[in-house]
Amino acid sequence: MKTKAESELARRDFIKMAGLVGAGLMTTSGLGKAAEMMNMPVAPSPAQAKSEADVTLRIGPVLVELDKEHTLSTIGYNGQVPGPVIRLKEDKAVTVDLFNDTDTPEFVHWHGQVIPSDVDGAMEEKSLVVPAHGHLRYQLTPRPAGTRWVHSHVVSGPDLYRGTYSGQFGFVIIEPKTNSGQYDQEVLLATHEWEPYFSSGEMETGELKAEDSDLKEEAEKAEKALGKPNGWEVGYRLFSINGKSRGYGEPVRVHEGQRVLFRILNASATENIELALPSHKFRVIALDGNPVPRPQSVNVLRLGTGERVDAIVEMNHPGVWVLGTPMDEDREHGFGIVVEYANKTGKPQWHAPGKADWNYLLFGEAKPLPAPDRVIPMEFGKINGGKGGFNKWSVNGKAFEESEPITLEKGLRYRLAFANKTDDAHPVHLHRHSFELVKIHGQATSGIIKDVVLMNPFSRVEADFVADNPGLTLFHCHQNLHMDYGFMSLFQYA
Repeated sequence: MKTKAESELARRDFIKMAGLVGAGLMTTSGLGKAAEMMNMPVAPSPAQAKSEADVTLRIGPVLVELDKEHTLSTIGYNGQVPGPVIRLKEDKAVTVDLFNDTDTPEFVHWHGQVIPSDVDGAMEEKSLVVPAHGHLRYQLTPRPAGTRWVHSHVVSGPDLYRGTYSGQFGFVIIEPKTNSGQYDQEVLLATHEWEPYFSSGEMETGELKAEDSDLKEEAEKAEKALGKPNGWEVGYRLFSINGKSRGYGEPVRVHEGQRVLFRILNASATENIELALPSHKFRVIALDGNPVPRPQSVNVLRLGTGERVDAIVEMNHPGVWVLGTPMDEDREHGFGIVVEYANKTGKPQWHAPGKADWNYLLFGEAKPLPAPDRVIPMEFGKINGGKGGFNKWSVNGKAFEESEPITLEKGLRYRLAFANKTDDAHPVHLHRHSFELVKIHGQATSGIIKDVVLMNPFSRVEADFVADNPGLTLFHCHQNLHMDYGFMSLFQYA
């Protein structure tokens, strides 16, 4: 097995090679030879694929017509953005074909599934790579049931048109073995931002509050830096739901009295979002595709990057409405979709939903879980990049390239004790496993199963998972800029 230093060197070489190919400075055959030298998995020839696959994704250029004034060029799946909805049966094995029509190698990550590391789609886990102008075929067994998704997992770094900044994302719905289907209509909504740009300015002024009292000192230290130069951040000029800006394309058509299941995916590269539908409530029944023990109704949904929410909406307020972000400027730049009742016309209506009532604790049982076999502290830190630089991120005081893998023993229950000691929110994601939230800001909870949890600034969350899926396992912040600049850890089984 390679050492951590060797793995990080290979990772950096991969990034360099991808950039050279994109710039036309290295041929794809040269990339293949270099990948071979790095001991990276090489995809088979298309000639080896004789039978038709159950799932086929073709990675290639796509034009996205956001509205009448904006048609954007990006990379997507099967010529569309979002990619085609992939519906699979729980525990029924499928064959997957991946074709890459671009000049750079790609990784396709099956987010939220419990599958082997070689097909999970992450270079740090030594997953199979889809070479430039190449093909890859493998099998996987979809599990668990629920709302999952698929997306690129290449390292974007300073390139704001690769990876999750692009249109490479789509829903994966894993149907359960039994499905009651207690709703009248299903609507899938994927949010995304476009025309990203770097911005650098001063850190916001104001008071920084600690969600957890024992992190008050860290918040006070950060408060002293307010007004000083901050590292690069990413902003966006345009927004979409299902690849269309607000008011363009087909509305969501409903009938009075319907129970509509909304499956909502935050497919952003960097943005945590809120969504509301005026005069309606969302009854949340699942988080990250997993049923919650206590379904609750809220007026505002909050999703960190990579999170999913399943919610039932009772259609009992006829009219034409905007389902969108409470942020007026972003909504005016496309962040919304029209919801239109049958036989209703007119200008889509919007009014502010009021104070957000989102809290994970709403959906869990207020009882503690048994003590874990082991506790793994995970403290998140930030080194301010200052004007013209990139912020650097760390887990337990070390950026990814400086860290060593954390060893797990199969069958043990581990408690991840997250401590966000930074002034940023972090949607942290664990690959190939799900975790159960057990403590949020000091309050015990149970029954909420997720694969992404959004950490507020200066806060603590604890989550348990069972080490039951051997292989390299990546943990990272799903905010792309944070992940690429140090916010990752690797687990390995003993």
